[in-house]
Amino acid sequence: MNTAGVDPVGEDIELVSLGYVGVRTRQPEAWGTLATRLLGMQAIDRGGPVTAFRMDDRFQRLVVLDEPGSALAFLGWEARDAQAMARLAARLEAAGIAVHRGTGSLAAERHVAGLIRFQDPAGNWLEVFHGPAAADRPFVPGRPISGFRTGPLGMGHAVLQVEQVEALLPFYRDLLGFRVSDYGLQPYPLYFFHLAGGRHHSFAMVGSGRHGFHHLMVELGSLDDVGQGYDLAGLEEGRLAYTLGRHTNDYMTSFYANTPSGFFVEYGWGGLVLDPSAWTPHMTVDGPSLWGHERLHLPPEPRARLREMRLAAAARGVRAPVECAWLARQPRQTPP
Repeated sequence: MNTAGVDPVGEDIELVSLGYVGVRTRQPEAWGTLATRLLGMQAIDRGGPVTAFRMDDRFQRLVVLDEPGSALAFLGWEARDAQAMARLAARLEAAGIAVHRGTGSLAAERHVAGLIRFQDPAGNWLEVFHGPAAADRPFVPGRPISGFRTGPLGMGHAVLQVEQVEALLPFYRDLLGFRVSDYGLQPYPLYFFHLAGGRHHSFAMVGSGRHGFHHLMVELGSLDDVGQGYDLAGLEEGRLAYTLGRHTNDYMTSFYANTPSGFFVEYGWGGLVLDPSAWTPHMTVDGPSLWGHERLHLPPEPRARLREMRLAAAARGVRAPVECAWLARQPRQTPP
């Protein structure tokens, strides 16, 4: 597969970043413990079946719903402005996608000026919003951390498991305008997409042959935040899903934790920020990780296969650029 035609042509990217995520669970108390004591988010008591969590100056970034259903309730994508959201809505409707305008009460619940809702071809609910409101009180982390890396980069990134990546590419790439950062074909198809905010990827799809939410990534302001979180996760039986490691494409140093909803949370530092106007999509051939990230949740055979890919990259001397530690401290830079 080549990279010809991997990106839409024409208008600027209308979406900025991942703004918020909603998940369903029958274990809201367990989610509260994970979000505050391990991840360092701030719990906001909304009352009833909804618990919200802050990461920065926004009213909420993570929304946990005490209700049955699939783990992922919705992904909220921030548009540049109301006009960008309207253009996207018109493009979706022209392609035959049913677009629902959010009511005033729903906008108030999401703490945004306006939003639209629709489903992707796999049935995942997506929301696009504009005009997020700032909270009236400072963010207070649930445990001592330096803070989350958000701002124009957004909440982090979201990764879906899909039956066939190629079936969803036209929707996310051509209709929504997600830009391909890179892709890999081994050990399974992986596509990574960036938006206007510049995070290396705000969204990714894993062609695992299954349907569901794979993981949510949140990025910290300090590597020590991640290391201390790793220590805390190691104290809980069954909490760790991936050991500490570093990714090949965005150079994120991270570990993955199991959540009460059956997907993972990646807890990371040092992710690459790219310039969307200058970035060229490419194929990554060295596997998902440079080192570490032992998949503790996998059966022996696929776990060993991924380990061999890491060891092969190490034998060839594959390394992240030395500039990455410096880049991780910058608000916005061109890739090395």
